[in-house]
Formats: sequence, C-alpha cells, structure tokens
Amino acid sequence: MSAESNFLDVQLLGREYRVACPPEEREALLAAVALVDEQVKQITARTRSGGAERVAVMAALNLAHDLLALRRSASAPQAGDAPAAEAQEGFDTPDFQRRIGAMEAKLDEALRGKADASSEATAPRSDSLF
Repeated sequence: MSAESNFLDVQLLGREYRVACPPEEREALLAAVALVDEQVKQITARTRSGGAERVAVMAALNLAHDLLALRRSASAPQAGDAPAAEAQEGFDTPDFQRRIGAMEAKLDEALRGKADASSEATAPRSDSLF
C-alpha cells in the first residue's frame, strides 16, 4: 500500500483539500464531506452574505448543534428509567439557540465592519472642507 492511498482529495466551498485518511475510513469521510457540503449549500441559499469563512463557521455551528442534540437525546432517560444526572448536566436548548444567534450577529457585524473599512479606504472622504 502506498502512502498516496492514505490521502483523499475532497472539494468544499469550491476549493479542493487533500485529507489524510486511512482506506478503511474513506466511506465515512466521504459521508462527512457530503454532510458538510449540504449544510454549506443550505446556508448559502438562506443568507445574503456568501463569505466562505462565515458560511463555514455557520455550517460548523449547525453541525455542532445537531451533534449535541443527538448526544442529549441519547443520554436522556427513557420511559421508566430513574432520573438521569440531567439536573447536573442539563442542556438548555433555547439558551444554546440564543447564543448561536448572538454569534451569528457578531459575525455579521464583524464582516460588515471589514466591508465598511475597505470601502472607506478607497472612497473619497466627504467630510473635507474643500
């Protein structure tokens, strides 16, 4: 087996990436790439700002949210079970969603600030007297 077979070329956000991947994990990696690609497409379709960095961060947040929700449902007590340590390790979904919304707003603000700064640098100043 050559060292070349331990790598897989994948494409996300229109860019190609070479990822180290043992042959036995190729199918799982390709499934992960498809999942991330689908998230990216959904976010791009829903938002006006198509910045690759913002879309990637939002996709990561959405996937992390889904993962945490699955973990929570897997650890939730089943009918008839004694109450789990949910009081100790409870997951406040509304709070989590609020925090994601706040992060998205901060990202939007930061990206607008970058866009405003770059346009101010190239635009003539309008506050001069002459």
